[in-house]
Amino acid sequence: MMQIKKIHIMGIIVAAIALMVDLIFLIGEKVFYFILGLAAVTAALPFLVTFLTESSKEKEKDEMFLEFSRNLVESVKSGTPISRSILNVKGKDYGSLTPHIDKLANQISLGIPVKDALEIFARDVNSKTISRAITLIREAEQAGGEIENILESVANSVSQTEKLKKERKSTIYNLVVQGYIIFIIFIVIMIVMQFKIVPMASELNFEGEGMDSSGMGGAGLPLGMGSGGGGFGAEEASRSFLYLLLGQGFFVGLVIGKLAEGKIKAGIKHSFILMVLAFLISTGAKAFYG
Repeated sequence: MMQIKKIHIMGIIVAAIALMVDLIFLIGEKVFYFILGLAAVTAALPFLVTFLTESSKEKEKDEMFLEFSRNLVESVKSGTPISRSILNVKGKDYGSLTPHIDKLANQISLGIPVKDALEIFARDVNSKTISRAITLIREAEQAGGEIENILESVANSVSQTEKLKKERKSTIYNLVVQGYIIFIIFIVIMIVMQFKIVPMASELNFEGEGMDSSGMGGAGLPLGMGSGGGGFGAEEASRSFLYLLLGQGFFVGLVIGKLAEGKIKAGIKHSFILMVLAFLISTGAKAFYG
């Protein structure tokens, strides 16, 4: 669970100030919703940065575990017991995995059984890849088999997993870029409809040109679409387009994350970026060109 940090509190405070200024001085102005969106982004951005940082650390842990496994393989193959091998690698730089490895070595030096220490290690790291590998190492160590062969198999398995992840990410990169481009084109189309097509349709309907007995205009548009008709006006259309863009951005982001990294969770950052783009571009266009 994400812990609240100072940067999160600062972001919320700045957003609250912007929101108060917006509500007090800018309510009813064209830039009202634009400033409202900026306040929301300011509040959410620190949480997104923390989320991305933690995700990056998780990836680094998987990569560093591969290096840790290889070092254990080399040490165990030379005839050193696995417990002693873990103590020997203590102090080496394994990035964000270093504190966990130091804790593992300290537990073993205190006399905690290797299998129990490895179980705690896997629980602390909280990575599926590492948990699977640690389970194999624990079982091999407990069964008293050829631990060096098991460790080598684990290292090869982790290496292959990381390689496949990188290959998939590289292969899917073009699709991710295409997804962003298509969504931006979609935003442009919605803005054109909002500021060009809807007002034109409203004017035609308001003038009542070619109205037939069914209450439809010559263009096939229902009455009341104009601002004076009391029906579905330009303002309602504008909000509908914005809701459509936000919903589209959210789900497109999740799909991009799933395709790129195989996790719905990874799509949160893409959803955030696309929704922010949609909101700021839409409200910004309305504020400065509407």
